[in-house]
Amino acid sequence: MNIQPSAETGTETEAASGVPAPLPPVDDVAADVPAGSPVGRLAATVERLRHEVRTAQAEAEGRALIELAKGILVERLGCGPAQAGRQLAELAEQAQVTSLELAVDVINQAARDRVAEVTEAFLSTAAAPSGQTEESPAVRLRAAESGVLAAHDAQAMADSLLEHALRPLGAVAVAIWAAGSDGSLALAGSAGFTAAEAARWCYVPPDVATVARRGLTEPDGQWLPSIAESGLPTIGRRDYPDGARIAVPAGVGGRIHGVLEIAWPGSEEPLPRPVVRQVETLAELCAHTLEDFVPLAGTSWGPRVVPDVAELMDLADGLHDPALVLVPHLDDEGRLVDFRIQHVNSRFLDPAGRSRAVVGGALLLEAYPMAAGAGELFQRVERVYATGEPFRAHRMRLTALVDQVPLSAVADISISRHGSSVLLIWRIEDETARLASLLQHAQRLGRIGGFEENLLTSEITWNSQLFDLYGRPPTSSPVPLEDLPAYSHPDDAVHIGRFLRTLLHQHRPASAAFRLRRPDGVTRHMRVVAEPVLDTAGQLFGVRGAYQDISAQHWTEVALAATRDQLAHTEQQAVERNRLTLQLQHAIMPPTQAPLRVPTLEVAVRYRPAETEHLVGGDWYDAVVLPSGLVLLCVGDVAGHGIEAATSMVVLRNALRGLAVTGAGPAQLLSWLNIVAHHLTGAVTATAVCGLYDPERRTLRWARAGHLPPVVMRTGEATALPRLKGLLLGALPEAEYEETEVRLTAGDTLLMYTDGLIERRDRSVEESLSHLLETARSAPRTLDQQLDRLLTYSRSDTDDDTCIVGIRVG
Repeated sequence: MNIQPSAETGTETEAASGVPAPLPPVDDVAADVPAGSPVGRLAATVERLRHEVRTAQAEAEGRALIELAKGILVERLGCGPAQAGRQLAELAEQAQVTSLELAVDVINQAARDRVAEVTEAFLSTAAAPSGQTEESPAVRLRAAESGVLAAHDAQAMADSLLEHALRPLGAVAVAIWAAGSDGSLALAGSAGFTAAEAARWCYVPPDVATVARRGLTEPDGQWLPSIAESGLPTIGRRDYPDGARIAVPAGVGGRIHGVLEIAWPGSEEPLPRPVVRQVETLAELCAHTLEDFVPLAGTSWGPRVVPDVAELMDLADGLHDPALVLVPHLDDEGRLVDFRIQHVNSRFLDPAGRSRAVVGGALLLEAYPMAAGAGELFQRVERVYATGEPFRAHRMRLTALVDQVPLSAVADISISRHGSSVLLIWRIEDETARLASLLQHAQRLGRIGGFEENLLTSEITWNSQLFDLYGRPPTSSPVPLEDLPAYSHPDDAVHIGRFLRTLLHQHRPASAAFRLRRPDGVTRHMRVVAEPVLDTAGQLFGVRGAYQDISAQHWTEVALAATRDQLAHTEQQAVERNRLTLQLQHAIMPPTQAPLRVPTLEVAVRYRPAETEHLVGGDWYDAVVLPSGLVLLCVGDVAGHGIEAATSMVVLRNALRGLAVTGAGPAQLLSWLNIVAHHLTGAVTATAVCGLYDPERRTLRWARAGHLPPVVMRTGEATALPRLKGLLLGALPEAEYEETEVRLTAGDTLLMYTDGLIERRDRSVEESLSHLLETARSAPRTLDQQLDRLLTYSRSDTDDDTCIVGIRVG
């Protein structure tokens, strides 16, 4: 009683809508209804019947394989079907395998096809886990093959692939795409995707980037661990947004007929190679069905046109470019090895100059063996035949081997597939037209215009560039050479007259430079070059030549001449400036100076100017006896070179002499000298070391301003005095300097020097100072010899001035 109203309601609904109301899934009903109720018993019955149907389908598919194996045994053993069945059962029992597995093994051994090869490779690398009850890869692949071959359309083929071969691999959906001759894709069949999703993806136009497109264009297919990361659109992306995909080209006989696309529910690691080979085998099975695929009526994607070869030959004959009609050439196993040149059109132009009869009928690699090498022409033809996507290239090099000599030509290439044939068109580049174009561009870049004049007929020919140089429209009349003086500057009349006499009367080539006055008022500097054209009798009947606009060159030469004059003037000024600097420096510090006469003290100085005159520097020294009887000893170095450094050196040297008569110590003298450097010399900077020697006490009080410390030599040893604190002169308005006293003994030698003596670009100051101390230890007898030795063995490479002051205590 409770069920009747529902049934009536359902009937009324069906009658009203005209469509049966959908029933809930049997599993859901069985879960919600008690097992003992009438609905529960009905659900159990439906589930039992469904299971029996699946079992019957599996048994039917298995029986097909067993019957095929029995047929092989009948042929091999020469027995009847009943005996072959008993033999198969006995062998299965002995091998402890099912009859189905043994049947598949028999089929693999007899077929020796790609399915058998893939099965052996899989079993050799992937052992089945213990306790595995699923069918072996061989059974799955043979069952899938049987289902595909028995399928009446691509949809049944997709269902069979998913059920028998792909679900055991974890896949949840499959799509079989058919490739059109224009590179488009049509969904031939699918399983695991909803009907609405399949309808949305029934057709993919050419050049649309999808997962299937990648599988079509990539020779080894495309594996995507996650389509979400790839960003490529594809069927079922909304159902499995993070799933993995693989797209493998489905081809046979060297031609790709479509793509097999498989979907997993989640992201996956790359498939093992044996599994990939299984997928490739399944794709090859699909290709056999896709060879004759024609879409359902009413779809927007039309069937692939397979024109007769004769029609394509007629099409090639109607072209204005050389064309070849190629048909695939397969080996005994059905693999593409070459293309036969089926037809050569009347416009054919062989790169090697061979006739149509020699090329027609030959294999492509026989006629053009170099096509497999440079340029990859043969690989391009293969790819077009496989995928249907046309190929075009500009200025591709074609090489033909004639009598073992490679002959090359440059051509534009076009390759397209028409049904099962390929049309190859090439256009050999016209060398004459190319050279003419090159000449025109050269004349334009060089601003050159050519002309030719027939003196007998007064016919004159100018090119377009010459009209532009003259500033005249192309529709105007060219200017004869004899009228050239009327278009040139009056001051150039002599040069134009000499040019015309040499060319027209002496019949010799001539050239002339002149100023062309154009109608727009612009004056251009031109050069005309011409030669006479003589007949067989030696009589002049024409001239030909060219004009060139050399205005830019003329003004460049004018600018260069002005620049040369300016450089010469600047160089003269620099020489004069250096000469005055040297004169000033030598006047204050001559290279040789009379020795200083002091009791119990020997003083010697050396000054070596820079080797390059423009590097005249500001090095200075001084050794003078003060009114107090003390001896002022100092050396310094002004930063920079030239007249500024030399004049600053004079200021500091004279200032120090004047300050020294005050009786102040070295530290105070340097402090005052710092004020002079900062305020009175244009803010120059300098280094200095200053000392006051007391001959009676044999003591030296000294201070330094950023300078290298003095060196004391005693009993064969050389030691640098400690570096006292002291900022270089002129850096700050006020500075304080440290002062110390050194007691000398008889025989001691004291050296003060500038950095030009030791400074090197590739050494530190400490390393250079160590070398100076080593050189100073082996001192000659006299002080003059010792200073000369230091200059001789100096390793300085800065090309700077050098000053040395040496004293020896007696």
